[in-house]
Amino acid sequence: MSDAAEVARRCAEAMYERDTAAQRLGIEIADVAPGRARARMAVSQAMVNGHGVVHGGYVFLLADTAFAYACNTYDAVSVAAAADVVFVAPAYDGDVLDAFATERTRFGRSGIYDVTVRRASDAVVIAEFRGTSRSRPTPVIPT
Repeated sequence: MSDAAEVARRCAEAMYERDTAAQRLGIEIADVAPGRARARMAVSQAMVNGHGVVHGGYVFLLADTAFAYACNTYDAVSVAAAADVVFVAPAYDGDVLDAFATERTRFGRSGIYDVTVRRASDAVVIAEFRGTSRSRPTPVIPT
C-alpha cells in the first residue's frame, strides 16, 4: 500500500469514527483511495416518501457522504462549497445503493468531484452528483 493510500485510509477511519450521520443510517465506506471513495447504503422503509420511492434527500446524503470521504483523503479538512444532483431513476425500499466518488480536479484549496449513485443489484444509475470542495489547513487525522 502506498503512503498516499495509507493516508486516505487513515483519514476515512478518523472521519467515520466521528460521523454519526453515516453510522446511524448504516452507511458503509466500502472503499477509499486518494481522491476517491465508495459509500454503500441499504434503503429502509423509513427512507421512502409518499410516492413509494426513496426520498431524494437520502440519495443526496449518500452521494454527499461519498463526496466528503473522497475530498478528505489528503489529510486536510475539506467541506462542501457547493453541490447539485440530477435524479435519474427511482430507488425503492430494500435496494442497496452504491455511491462512487471521483476527483475531477483540485486547484488551490478547491476541488471538483463527481459521484454516481447506482443500485447494487443491477447497476442502474439512480443519480449523478457534482460537488465542489474547499479545504482548510486543519488535518483530518488527529495528532
